Amino acid sequence: MTCSDAKTKAGRGRIRRIHHVAFAHHEPAVVDSLVDLFGLQCTEPEIGAGFVERMFPVGDSYFQTLEATGPGVVERFLARRGPALHHVAFEVDDIDAALEELKQRGTKLADEFPRPGGSGTRVAFLHPSACGGLLVELVQPAPGAPRW
Repeated sequence: MTCSDAKTKAGRGRIRRIHHVAFAHHEPAVVDSLVDLFGLQCTEPEIGAGFVERMFPVGDSYFQTLEATGPGVVERFLARRGPALHHVAFEVDDIDAALEELKQRGTKLADEFPRPGGSGTRVAFLHPSACGGLLVELVQPAPGAPRW
């Protein structure tokens, strides 16, 4: 598919922007480095199953760190790949419509339905095989959340 072909494929689940890019790691010093080297400020950390998620506003998007703290999906990822890019998240207007459209197109999904995400968002992941090995997350912001 060429870039011009891609324009005709856009549907109801239109991507608005890159919401965040996530980096998986073991070292708490990563957070200190981001603050020290780049002056980034961390939003309130959120605790997940075996990891701590931290969001750093950068322009109109975020840089997210996923620090493994115990058994779980982040720890398994790190065991296979080491510290690395974990996923890219795209903000969509309507996550339900986006998932329905992807299902109709035969896209392999990790999440068939949206689930609660950080900061009141609704999220769903595509299976990495859908994008050549890249894990992609769809994010619908919480109602009333600021739009960039």
